[in-house]
Parts: sequence; C-alpha cells; structure tokens
Amino acid sequence: MEVFVIPIGRDRYELYCEPSDDQDGIDTEPPAGLFGRLRHKFGVVLRAAEERQHRHPQADPGGAGSGAGPVRVLQDRALGWVAHRIAEQRLLWNLRRETSAVAVHPPDLPFEQVLALIRRTLQRDHDRHRVWLVIDSLLLVLSGLLALVPGPNVVAYYFAFRVVGHWLSMRGAAQGRRRVAWSGRPCPPLTDLRDVVLLDASARDARIHDIAARLQLRHLSTFVERVAVRRA
Repeated sequence: MEVFVIPIGRDRYELYCEPSDDQDGIDTEPPAGLFGRLRHKFGVVLRAAEERQHRHPQADPGGAGSGAGPVRVLQDRALGWVAHRIAEQRLLWNLRRETSAVAVHPPDLPFEQVLALIRRTLQRDHDRHRVWLVIDSLLLVLSGLLALVPGPNVVAYYFAFRVVGHWLSMRGAAQGRRRVAWSGRPCPPLTDLRDVVLLDASARDARIHDIAARLQLRHLSTFVERVAVRRA
C-alpha cells in the first residue's frame, strides 16, 4: 500500500491514498449481531456511493437532476454525502488490513520526520474519531425514538453510518501506528504541491491536475480541493 504525504503550505501535511477497486473487507452476506448488521448495511451504502462516484466523478453532492422525484433526489444527495466522507476516511479504512506500507514523500523531508509525522497524524485521527464515536453512538440511541414516526428512520441510518465509519477509522489508525511496517520513497513532484494553497483557484486547479496526471493519481485533485484546501 502506498500512502502519499501531501504538503499543504510550508509546515502542514495530509496523508492520502488512491482508492482501489477492491472491497473494504465487509461481508456480502449480513453477519449475525447488531453491529455485524450495521457493518453490512454500511458496506452496501459504501458500494452504492462509490458506484455513483465512478459514474459521475465530478458530480455535485447536491443530488440528482431537476427532473428526478423527491425520493430519488434525497437518495442521490445521501450517496453524494457518503462519497465525500469516503474520500476523507479511505486511508484509515484501508490501513486496517495492512502490515506494511510505503510512505511516498517530498524529497526534502527526511524519512525519520515522515515517520514521526505519520504516527502523529494517525494518533490525532484516532483520538478525533474516538470522540465522535461516543457522540454519534449516543445520538444513534436517541434517534431510535423516531422509530415511532411512520416511514424509514433516516436519522438513525445517518448516525449508524457515522458510528461504523468512526469505528473503522479508529481501527485503521491504530493498525497504522502499531503494526504497519513503514518504508519511504521520495517523490519529487510532491514538492510542487507545497505552495498550492497560495494560488488562485484556476492556477491551483491547473497545478493539482498536472501533478495528479504525472503521478497517475486520478482522485488527487478531489482530495486536495475538498480536504486539504478546506482545512487551510
């Protein structure tokens, strides 16, 4: 597995991995137990969102076209939201199954510093997802009160997705910190991303797409625009 250390500005970095075509280790048949069933439903929604993203890679998360019915619009908006959450948490979800990984980093960043950065970032992510796991678990329980209202409990589905996502992210962060054997590979094109947040929108977009093409990373531009630039 390759993990790219993306420079955003002079002193900030984000970790990124390119989506793969394999599944996320979630069974196709519903397993026993409440959490097992939640994981199965999570996997079904995940695959539907990724299929939507593959069909419409530049689709707006706002939803379907104006000619679609209200149910179709709501479903498409939900899948759009899930697709963007996938982009933010894919790295941690994938790390759950790994025992070795290659950190692809700018050449001016020593590997010892890269390794410390990765472990610090994974610890930060683990702590953040642990807090949200507790919050969303409580909200999931409270959302059960809406079961008295006729129709699907959309609120409960939303919090169930978040609970499973945070749990998988925590597992991935812990795996990356404690059990993954990391090696490094310098990558000169990554240096060109260091000042990308200082550019205007059009120049930034052109720079990111050029670097993504050189590195053959199809989804890098989406990641930088939606995750890294947004956190600047």
